[in-house]
Amino acid sequence: MKLTAEQIKQYLHRSYTAVDGLWFMKVEQQFDFETALEIDEQVWQIVPKIQARQLKELTGCKNGLEGLYECFTTKLELDCTEFESEKEPDGKGFTIIIKHCHWLELLRKSQREHLAEKIGSRICNAEYATWAGEFGSNIRFELQSQICKNDNCCRLRFTTS
Repeated sequence: MKLTAEQIKQYLHRSYTAVDGLWFMKVEQQFDFETALEIDEQVWQIVPKIQARQLKELTGCKNGLEGLYECFTTKLELDCTEFESEKEPDGKGFTIIIKHCHWLELLRKSQREHLAEKIGSRICNAEYATWAGEFGSNIRFELQSQICKNDNCCRLRFTTS
């Protein structure tokens, strides 16, 4: 039996998301929700460093806004995230627009959507700010809107100062 590249991608994506959700729920069972969320935030301050460094190595991208753009959009594609991007004409920033969040869908499927805003506020800020920091101390991240807060999309803005 041979799997296609797309099947392999889907398998790895499903495994990755399952592990993330399962460990969170097990920590929550053993301790409590706040402890699980605190540990999850710490994890998502490290995972983006690993991802960014690996993608820089694989692609040859350098630090800076353009390297961040190339690596971050590649990460979103690998994560099966549907998104649009808008580069600012002056070259000093870009915005990512996510209209469908697979993490929110997983929370809905597990009947835990009521936790989405609290999780999204902490984890998305931690993850995306870490991505920005991996490409330069002068790159700033702003989470302008979130689907889990009943906005119509997640807007992630990255700028240089």
